Amino acid sequence: MFAVFTTARKAALTVLALLATVLLSACDTAMVGGGGPTINTSKPVPVALLVPRGSSQGGDAVLAQSLENAARLAIADLDNVQIDLRVYDTRGDAATAAAVATQAVNEGARILLGPVHGEAANAAGLAVSGRNINVLSFSNNASIAGGNLFVLGPTFETTARRLARYAARQGKSSAVIVSGSDVSGQVGRNAIRTALAEAGLREAGAVTHELSQQGVINAVPAVRDAVQTQGADVLFLTATTAGALPLFSQLLPESGVTPQTTQYIGLTRWDIPAQTLALPGVQGGWFAMPDPVRSQQFRDRYAQTYGGPPHPIGGLAYDGIAAIGALVGAGKSDALTGAALTQSAGFKGVGGIFRLRPDGTNDRGLAVATIQNKQVVVIDPAPASFSGAGF
Repeated sequence: MFAVFTTARKAALTVLALLATVLLSACDTAMVGGGGPTINTSKPVPVALLVPRGSSQGGDAVLAQSLENAARLAIADLDNVQIDLRVYDTRGDAATAAAVATQAVNEGARILLGPVHGEAANAAGLAVSGRNINVLSFSNNASIAGGNLFVLGPTFETTARRLARYAARQGKSSAVIVSGSDVSGQVGRNAIRTALAEAGLREAGAVTHELSQQGVINAVPAVRDAVQTQGADVLFLTATTAGALPLFSQLLPESGVTPQTTQYIGLTRWDIPAQTLALPGVQGGWFAMPDPVRSQQFRDRYAQTYGGPPHPIGGLAYDGIAAIGALVGAGKSDALTGAALTQSAGFKGVGGIFRLRPDGTNDRGLAVATIQNKQVVVIDPAPASFSGAGF
């Protein structure tokens, strides 16, 4: 899902029925244009779903089917709203995504849902940018967002903001950032840096490590020195469970930076795969996750309907249809405009509340969790509204 773009977009454009319920406040119900088509809400609304079927990348076929399944499940859960879902295959390719996006609009689509991969999503958005059509992509790459292109995927910015604000409320004061040298690591570092400043926490230092065993080993003394000399009480890591986290969780405590004295915080999920929960160094660490109750409800419903679990990001298609259906259900002809899509109260999705921001990014109501005795424990529940804690 994550890919980096220079300034391509910036230069070009500068579960269950209850999940489909929109959270509209009185001040949000009068939607006033803002880029997007006029629709007849009494008739089926043509929605194009762009999935990476035909891609050569491993796992994309499963992902494509899961996204389509989740979208159809959401449609079945809508009350008094008709969606005419039209599925287009992008092959996981940017040029194909642009072509089918254009085809979909030519064939009457009033909004595009997808694609997944950042390059494909960027290309699709650009292809229809002059057609007054919005694109709700499944990407989590905030750098492509803007204009007519929105990202539904959980962004580093949202996660970092949630965790930094929680840390501030717990009395934490300063953090050392540890990030990988790859693009994802550096984007994560920048998200953490911004979130710390917004939350009023001091950045006590930043250490970048190469993505190798030796790179992690070499970084440990620098991390230890930064924590100890600056008196930092938080260590904020971008490392993933499939990457540097297992080694850091072993070597940092051995160097004297222990979870008992320094709060470890992870920008990524620490509970997947389950084996990570057994690592001594992650005990007591904090990370963010979607509302576990709603997430489990969706997984159960999906499994009952399709005979197996959804892809980890398959629920994004449900979210997109839920938002579209909720807005169309309000009966407004401008339901798919930018102003409508970005109404501040947001929507309920498979992992909790979410909303689209005018800059094309999103906010998600995440829970803060920790690991205790090799088990995931929610220590700050996901908020039920955007006026709740964390926002």
